[in-house]
Amino acid sequence: MPRRALHGVVLLDKPLGLSSNDALQKVKRLYRAEKAGHTGTLDPLATGLLPLCFGAATKLSQVALDADKRYVATLKLGETTTTGDAEGEVVLTRALPALTREQLEAACAACCGEVDQVPPMYSALKHQGRALYEYAREGVDIEREARRVTIHQMDILDWHDDVLTVDVRCSKGTYVRTLAETLGEQLGCGAHLSGLRRTGSGGLGLTSVVTLEALVAMTEAERDTHLQPVDTLVSDWPSVVLDAQEAGRFLSGMRRRVTLPDAPQVRVYGPLPTAPDASSAKVFLGIAHIKAGELIATRLLSPAEVQGLLATQS
Repeated sequence: MPRRALHGVVLLDKPLGLSSNDALQKVKRLYRAEKAGHTGTLDPLATGLLPLCFGAATKLSQVALDADKRYVATLKLGETTTTGDAEGEVVLTRALPALTREQLEAACAACCGEVDQVPPMYSALKHQGRALYEYAREGVDIEREARRVTIHQMDILDWHDDVLTVDVRCSKGTYVRTLAETLGEQLGCGAHLSGLRRTGSGGLGLTSVVTLEALVAMTEAERDTHLQPVDTLVSDWPSVVLDAQEAGRFLSGMRRRVTLPDAPQVRVYGPLPTAPDASSAKVFLGIAHIKAGELIATRLLSPAEVQGLLATQS
C-alpha cells in the first residue's frame, strides 16, 4: 500500500524489550508514514512515554530531546551488576543495613542537584562509530568524559525490604542506571536498576499514550485518532498568533516586530496568505523566540507542510 504524508505525533507507551528505533519502525509501518523519527533513545528494558514524530513534527524532535524527563525507577538494593541494571551479572552482594525512611529520603536528597555522571559502558553512546556496549561485550573499557546533568527531584514511591521505587525528575542525558548505583553507594549497600518507566517528557505525560499492541489491533481510521497535532511537543509554550501578511513574512524567515516581552521559546500560529479563508484558518507555523521586541524564527514549517496541516484541519 502507498505511504501517506502524515503530520503529527503519536505518544507511544513503549513496550518492554523493544528498542526505540524498532518501536518507531513498527509504528511507521502501521501508519504507512513517509517520514518519521523518535525523540531520543529509551532503553529496551524501559517502558513508557516515547513521542514519535511524523512529517512536519520531525522538525521538533530536538525540542523533546532537550526536554526534562520524568521516570519511575525501581531499584534492587544490596546488589550491583556489570551493567547497572537487571540485564547484567551480579558482581557484588552486600547486606542491607537497618535503614529508616528518613535515611532513604536523605540519600535521595543527596543525589539531587547538578551532578557529573560518567556514561556507563553498557550504553548506546558512540565511540569511533560503535556503541559503547559493543566494546563492553568484548571486554574493552573506553575512557569516557563525565557529563553534567541535573537531578531536580527524587521522591520515594514505595519501599519493601530490598526493593525501592522512586519518582525521578531530571535533565536530558541522565543515566538512571548510574543514578541507581549512586544511590546504592549513598546507602552503603549498592544497588542496580531493576525496572524503569518514563512517565514524562517536557510538558507531556502518560495521559494520551497508546500501546503498540493496541495500535496493531486498530483499523487505520482508528489509529489516526491517536495522531496528535504537530505542536503537541510544544503545547506548554506561550503562543503568538500572526495575521495573514505577517504569517507569510514569518514563514520566509523575516524577523517581525512584536509588542511582547522577551521569551526564550514560543509557538507561532497564523494563516497562509493563500488560504481560502485567511481570517479563520489559523495553523501552526513553527517555533521562535522573542528578543528586544523581535520575533525570531527558530524552526519553520515549509509552506507545503503548513498546507498539509490546513488540509488536515479542514
